[in-house]
Amino acid sequence: MNGSKESQGEKGSKGALIALASIPLIMTLGNSMLLPILPQISKELGVSAFGVSMIITVYGLIAILMIPIAGYLSDRFGRKKVILPSLILAALGGAGCVAAAWFFTGVTAYWIILAGRFVQGIGAAGAFPIVIPFVGDLFKDEKEVSKGLGIIETSNTFGKVVSPILGAYLGTLLWYAPFIAIPVLCLFSCILVIFLVKKPKAEEEAEKTGLKEFLGGIKSVLHEKGRWLYAIFAIGGICMFATFGVLFYLSEILESKYNLHGAYKGFVLAIPLALLCLASYGSGKIIGKNKLLMKWLGFGGMALLTAATLITGFNENIYYMVGFLSLSGIGIGVVLPCMDALITEGIEKENRGTITSLYSSMRFIGVALGPPVVSLLMNRGHWTLFFTMAGVGAVGGLLSFFAVRPSKEDSEGEGRTGRNSLAKKGSPLRQRAR
Repeated sequence: MNGSKESQGEKGSKGALIALASIPLIMTLGNSMLLPILPQISKELGVSAFGVSMIITVYGLIAILMIPIAGYLSDRFGRKKVILPSLILAALGGAGCVAAAWFFTGVTAYWIILAGRFVQGIGAAGAFPIVIPFVGDLFKDEKEVSKGLGIIETSNTFGKVVSPILGAYLGTLLWYAPFIAIPVLCLFSCILVIFLVKKPKAEEEAEKTGLKEFLGGIKSVLHEKGRWLYAIFAIGGICMFATFGVLFYLSEILESKYNLHGAYKGFVLAIPLALLCLASYGSGKIIGKNKLLMKWLGFGGMALLTAATLITGFNENIYYMVGFLSLSGIGIGVVLPCMDALITEGIEKENRGTITSLYSSMRFIGVALGPPVVSLLMNRGHWTLFFTMAGVGAVGGLLSFFAVRPSKEDSEGEGRTGRNSLAKKGSPLRQRAR
């Protein structure tokens, strides 16, 4: 009987993981699918290139502001109670964009689309960032948590792989077709979460704390564990900065210099992203509960990113660049599941949503900064651009080496009885900065 119950529990957890993995996939598609059709939108609505870029920017900016609030609400009231309304909000925002394109034209349609993207960004803030702590709540075994987070990162990256291809293809059918896909996909994910994701027992039994006590707890966590938390926040932001900076650079070069457009350009952009996706999956599978391995894989991934971008600066041949930038994608793919696992398994459940939401905010900041910073650096020359990117990667590598320092007990699993023992010790990492 016990074996049967455990089997049912495993199946339930796997179903929940599938449902949760659909969220980062859909949120990524909802934003990145628009990138290849921005010039098309600009022509259809008669707005400038800067104006049309705000369709992407407004989504990211409101998400950055709302993510910490969503994290607090998920800790206070429950993950599922935040994720479901957020998915509905994202669907409504997408539907508003479709209505604007259908019923209005020109600048009027543009402003309504911008409002729709604003609402969609609020929805995104309460969706993907909450998935990371939710995975930590679902599984008791740290090895399963690591695997789950690897799958979540793989799903997120897979969305980035297919989005330029899918967005370009849908744009050939109808310029606002990617907007139509967004509410459909959000509702599909919402149905999966409703039926497949059950509330973890830990969440059912959690004691609700007041806002003052909660904020005091967060302040205490940041004071006690700030050294390694801030390092992981920065590493996450650096990885996203490099990813979207490279994508922006390749997109511009492929179109302006090599005359590649639409789906053809999308396929080339998908190469480094596909390798990033595979690396995320592999990293999540092998790290288990070994925090020392997480630290060294994280450091190795940042070192690979740094070396690959530095070498890219020596040659502007497209095959050379795509090859070495694909290596940088592998490095990023190795790093992200390690950072996700360290931050998720090292924070007590009652503060996990808020702390991981701060981490997600840093990642969104990296996404927002990548394209504009790269656009400015492109004017200063190929070598300057990639030397700067390599320097940023080196900062991430140094943070991983010096600030993320697992203890021997965490690496070997000695003297621990799961995540509860992490709380007793104060951190999964040695606090030498106290």
